[in-house]
Amino acid sequence: MRISAATLLLALLPNAAQAFTSTGFTARNSGSRLFMTAEESTNTKEIKVGVIGCGRIGIVHLGAITKAPNVTPVIVSNPTVSKAEAAAKQFGVPKFTSDAMDVITDPEVDAVWICSPSSFHADQIKACAANGKHVFCEKPLATDLAETVEAINACNEANVKLMTGLQRRFDPNFGRVKDAILKKEVGENIMIKLCSRDPSPPPFEYVKGGGGIFADMAVHDLDMSRFLAGCDPIDILAIGSCHIDKSIEELDGSEKFDTASCIVRYPNGLQAMIDVCRQSSYGYDQRAEVLGTKGMIATDNVYPNTAKIYKNDFTGNADMPYDFFLSRYNEAYVTETIAFCESLVNDTPVPCSGKDGLAALVMALAADKSAAENRWVSFKEIVATVNCNSPTDCQVVDSDVFPEGFIPTSASDLLTPSVDEKKAGVTGSGFIGRIKELFSESSAAA
Repeated sequence: MRISAATLLLALLPNAAQAFTSTGFTARNSGSRLFMTAEESTNTKEIKVGVIGCGRIGIVHLGAITKAPNVTPVIVSNPTVSKAEAAAKQFGVPKFTSDAMDVITDPEVDAVWICSPSSFHADQIKACAANGKHVFCEKPLATDLAETVEAINACNEANVKLMTGLQRRFDPNFGRVKDAILKKEVGENIMIKLCSRDPSPPPFEYVKGGGGIFADMAVHDLDMSRFLAGCDPIDILAIGSCHIDKSIEELDGSEKFDTASCIVRYPNGLQAMIDVCRQSSYGYDQRAEVLGTKGMIATDNVYPNTAKIYKNDFTGNADMPYDFFLSRYNEAYVTETIAFCESLVNDTPVPCSGKDGLAALVMALAADKSAAENRWVSFKEIVATVNCNSPTDCQVVDSDVFPEGFIPTSASDLLTPSVDEKKAGVTGSGFIGRIKELFSESSAAA
């Protein structure tokens, strides 16, 4: 049945949903329900999980899973099967395979950790949803905006949980800053500053095809600005340049940048300033600062130890800050893994949702567009380019093709309610929800 434009307009004009409300997880949550009494544990279900990808990140997550009460890894996979075999032996996992689909279709598995290369994420998320498996996926959820929406909606439609791996939210330093904001220790937020500088630039082969400095690197800082702001951003101004590895200047878009800065505007005049660089001669530089009406809170870098040297020509830390992201954020990776385990065991909302992953990608794409066009870019501009025929069939198109009132205005508009939102009574009031209801009504009438 063909539906008229007038009917669509009437269905879509009212009740725009909130954009993409940030999840208020605090890394310093000492009241974790994972650590329960013996009496409680007898009434708690056991969750069996599989892990796809036994590289560095997969091994970190697998190690954390083995420490979580009532969660048991039962199968792991890796294309190089010897890595899967070694991981299985190291952590006592009974099954290993070279095929990710063996993990996804295993009847024992309740949830899957996706730690594979980014290009496989969307298809593996969709396969998990089709097989009724809950999903933890390292960022990004997909390599483009339309696929990200499809992957999230596949989980939402299948009523399975989806958690996005944005590990900095679970770092104790950033968590303490979030606590200070929630407790109004420094008053109302005025300005957020974040810096992210890697010890050394990645090889040319990594940068080429990696999506650019905003999607590949600054996405963590963009997400952190939203996490600390506690509200949705309005627009962004970004610039980039190349100072370290001149060979990348031949690449397209923001892949040719090794240095970039962003200003993000939030409601009520709140500003976030972000700078990123692919090289820092003094180690891994990851700091945050929040200025409030009553004070300021800031973090320092993390060092391997607290030892200091005092000499007539030098006073300071005996060693440099951590020079590798897995060393710097090892605790955060473990904490986020345990947080998802807790959500599965106790059936509580995931602390970093698919919606959070989508919001971070929208912010990165807006930054990329801003740097390319040398102007402020509204996040609504990015969202408005997504056209969905159904929750799991989406394309990126020119927003000019839509009639007035037929344009999604927020990330939430693109998503159907998650299983956690449904349990909280949230209905499909967004753009996709209204489309779905409209077509369902039309099919019933036919």
